[in-house]
Amino acid sequence: MSSNGVYNHRPHQPGGRPGPPVSSRIVDALDTIKQEIELLQAERDALRVQRDDFENQSKFDQFYMPYYSPIGTSVNNQINEVHMMRRSLHDLEIQQGKVRQHYEDELRRVRAELASLRQGGGPTIPLPGIPGFQPLNASGSRSGLVPSLSLADSSSRERDERKEKARSLTSPNLDGDRDQRPKARDGDRIPDSREPKRLKSDVHPQENNPAHDPDAPANLPPPHMLYPGAGPPSHRMPGRDSSDYQVTLPPMNTNPQPPFPEELTLASVPPEYRKEGSDWFAIFNPRVKRSLDINLVHNLSHASVVCCVQFSMDGKFLATGCNRTAQIYDVKTGAKICVLVDDAAGKSGDLYIRSVRFSPDGKLLATGAEDRQIRIWDIAKKRIRMIFEGHQQEIYSLDFSRDGRFIISGSGDKTARIWDMSDGSSKTLSINDADSLNSDAGVTSVAVSPNGQLVAAGSLDTIVRIWDVATGALLERLRGHRDSVYSVAFTPDGKGLVSGSLDKTLKYWDVSTLTGPKKEGEKTGPSPCTMDFVGHKDYVLSVAVSHDGQWVVSGSKDRCVQFWDSRTAALQFMLQGHKNSVISLDVNPAGGMLATGSGDSLARIWRYGTI
Repeated sequence: MSSNGVYNHRPHQPGGRPGPPVSSRIVDALDTIKQEIELLQAERDALRVQRDDFENQSKFDQFYMPYYSPIGTSVNNQINEVHMMRRSLHDLEIQQGKVRQHYEDELRRVRAELASLRQGGGPTIPLPGIPGFQPLNASGSRSGLVPSLSLADSSSRERDERKEKARSLTSPNLDGDRDQRPKARDGDRIPDSREPKRLKSDVHPQENNPAHDPDAPANLPPPHMLYPGAGPPSHRMPGRDSSDYQVTLPPMNTNPQPPFPEELTLASVPPEYRKEGSDWFAIFNPRVKRSLDINLVHNLSHASVVCCVQFSMDGKFLATGCNRTAQIYDVKTGAKICVLVDDAAGKSGDLYIRSVRFSPDGKLLATGAEDRQIRIWDIAKKRIRMIFEGHQQEIYSLDFSRDGRFIISGSGDKTARIWDMSDGSSKTLSINDADSLNSDAGVTSVAVSPNGQLVAAGSLDTIVRIWDVATGALLERLRGHRDSVYSVAFTPDGKGLVSGSLDKTLKYWDVSTLTGPKKEGEKTGPSPCTMDFVGHKDYVLSVAVSHDGQWVVSGSKDRCVQFWDSRTAALQFMLQGHKNSVISLDVNPAGGMLATGSGDSLARIWRYGTI
């Protein structure tokens, strides 16, 4: 045997068959390891893609939460309808129990009176207020009378608990259903207003986190994530998820409005107090005299969420803003007559137009967007005339002065700015209050008073601030809302200011002392809240005042538009047609028309008038 035979010897495997050479097995093992590494790398890349998609979707959900919910969740919608039907059944059972109880009491009273007459004044059956009357038992019925309805009693107790505590947050499916409210839990509490707000997502609730309070106020994260620890930058609309809380309301006006009907539904009002269209309906408050009628005029389809709407001063045109484009429509015909797109803005990612404003002469359109720029468009030429830059975060709101000399902008950078339309210079109105409840004071809405002397701004920190345009001095802080203020609007006479909040209420502030003539050195008293408008079931996202000053109009995440009497805060009617949050609305300066923009990618033009 040669020496080479030693090295070429192959060990025998079980069964007597020779195995592969050692070097061959090492190569095979290396190939296997290489394949496994490649598979792991592919899985890693796929997970990265999924992570990026998830993060982008999470940001999308966070920013759109108060406004927008996914379309097409038919299963959820069917479930919601079942819950609504169940709730309606419970309410009917409660009502039936009350009616039956009332009938039994009346029957007993009549029988007692008859027995008394027949017996010449003999003893009668014990009645309420007379010793021996049997009070209600724990189930809500008297012994020997109507048997208790467990479902109705349970629902009644839950409703009482909700009244004593905060109203629960709407269903986390984000479809805007107003009747979906989870039961109050023993752990619910009204958070200390001094606590910093923390971000919360409805889509991924932290049910198992004992430190997580589901009803604590949450951040409204603008695209730049305004709040510490909120995460990386994003490019979505600001949105927050928070419950509303038990509110200690300031005194109402001396002529308070009739109470808001607790359940205003098509089934609960007489036929003369309801109106139905093909895909919309209006319910008129049966507790006040009906004085308005409403009809749908135009449906204006868009490619994305409609973030903002505004009529021109002459009332002939409507501007809308959505992702990357602003549109102008003819109000009479509903025809789209102009589309404004900045091709220099780039094609990647989203760029939502958050606010649109016609100049008073109707020749210009200002748009505020997520890229922190204010574009002033020449409408006739469909060309940008000027760009105002200076804000450090996204633009959320714009408003022109009546004379067109300046425009106001509000941004998530906690400032409002006054821009001179002649030279583009600006004056910054900063929020740096030492006594602010928290530092989350991004400006969500701005409005200029009719005389051009005042600027009002609603903020994430629940406060409405008013500045003097000429001096830039902060004149007033209006405190009273319990959650972020999303919209402000002056009354036509400039003496009142209406604000809408995520606490589901509107407030009317008397600011007449700020607008009237003052003597030198004279100090003005605080501007009081004289009325509260209570009735929305979810965030109030937009408010407007009719140009005759008679009506206050509000849009909400509950998908409803509500018309209120501006003198009494009484609800005139509730309008529902959009399939998603009513993000923006505007009343036509010429009167008689309303525009709404929604998360369902529709803008609508409505006509209203007296009857």
